[in-house]
Amino acid sequence: MKSPYLGAIPLYWCDACHVPVLGKRCSCGDKTRFVGITPPGDVRPAFPSDIHLINRIYVEAFGAPLIPDGHLTLLNKVPDDDRMEEIIVGGAIVGAIRYLPQEERWEALPRPDAALLMTPKKRYVIVDPGAAPFIKDGSSVLAPGVVEIESHTEKGDEVFVIMPDGTCIGVGRAKMGADEARGVSRGQIVRLRKNAPQTCHPAPADWETAVRANHEILAIMEEDAIIFIRELSETEDLPLTVSYSGGKDSLVTLLLALKAVGPVPLIFADTGLEFPETYENVSRIAGHYDLPVFKADGEGGFWDGFSRNGPPAVNFRWCCRACKLKPVRDLIEKEWGECLSLIGQRKYESARRMKSRRVWRNPNVPNQLSAAPIQHWNALHVWLYLFQEKAPYNPLYEKGLDRIGCYMCPSSDIAHLKMIEIEYPTLWDRWRSAVIESGAANGKPENWFGSGAWRIITGGSDDEDSHY
Repeated sequence: MKSPYLGAIPLYWCDACHVPVLGKRCSCGDKTRFVGITPPGDVRPAFPSDIHLINRIYVEAFGAPLIPDGHLTLLNKVPDDDRMEEIIVGGAIVGAIRYLPQEERWEALPRPDAALLMTPKKRYVIVDPGAAPFIKDGSSVLAPGVVEIESHTEKGDEVFVIMPDGTCIGVGRAKMGADEARGVSRGQIVRLRKNAPQTCHPAPADWETAVRANHEILAIMEEDAIIFIRELSETEDLPLTVSYSGGKDSLVTLLLALKAVGPVPLIFADTGLEFPETYENVSRIAGHYDLPVFKADGEGGFWDGFSRNGPPAVNFRWCCRACKLKPVRDLIEKEWGECLSLIGQRKYESARRMKSRRVWRNPNVPNQLSAAPIQHWNALHVWLYLFQEKAPYNPLYEKGLDRIGCYMCPSSDIAHLKMIEIEYPTLWDRWRSAVIESGAANGKPENWFGSGAWRIITGGSDDEDSHY
């Protein structure tokens, strides 16, 4: 799957502070080094729940956790059949995790630098030092060069290739299991995976240090957004609002608006499909900053659309118009007639939003002029700013959810939906019952829901955008 390029990837690493920096120089004064990651490169912090998941996956695969305590970790979601996350520690990609929907499990994909953080206890191959130069040049591991193959290794497993002294010289996929490999004198034992050279300097650090390291960069981004908001609000003779979803991007947008112009009313599109934590966060934010909330009620519109169209799909998202856009349009008509709304839209979210102007009107909400103060921010800008401002962000992010919105959004990957099923069984049972009942009434096969087939329809096209 092709990696979309949505903008420059300003990810660097300060080896003095041991933290990520979004520019070529750290606030400590040291130059930083570039970290090469896969586009679009919308990296985010790994929270404790993310690290727990990663370490559980690596313990199951290799008998040892990948990430040591106290090491800052970033995650970079990359294109894959479902969900795949690159893991950045010490200024380098040390591995990845990939979800395999058909097997309902995660797979660990280590890089050679993972061995700087962990010592594999399972699934490794020890090779003769004489074979090392050829392996380092990218050759496969052949039977004559193998000293030992760990007994848990099966054909198709990811394995570490190490020297007798424990030095890792490569990673790859086993072409034979341990029992078979021990009985042959020739043939390919491991097919190495090619990885671009990189520099990894792991050491403990904390997010307070990362915020200080990026202080000057964040100040520039903040100033640009504040000037944008002030100039736009002075140019457009419209009531100013902030569209608040309960997510990180709309929270940063609100913080910038408060600094630029002071208190502003919030518009919350209540789809009736939000997480409990999101409702709590909307109330908390309104109370914390003493702001009025105007709620656009879209639950009725959603279930009315469901009765006519069946469940929304990745390529048929009728839901956005029904439970967000139309209710927001009606709310604005009732309260202001017309308004200017600041939206937490960022170009790194999708190709559609990368092409979007910074100020626009959604044709489904013609009485709302929308503007994106953080259009050019990536997710790490957002998170560092929230940490800096000590803002009360939605706790769902700390549960491992990387996107906040309707809990059953068809655009979510299967890994995300499986997490919802486990963490929120009552919500998921409600959705399962509704989809199964709809499928039965329309002649869908029994496994229509369980297989995830409800998320895609034949002949559909994704022409909807929920950012209003």
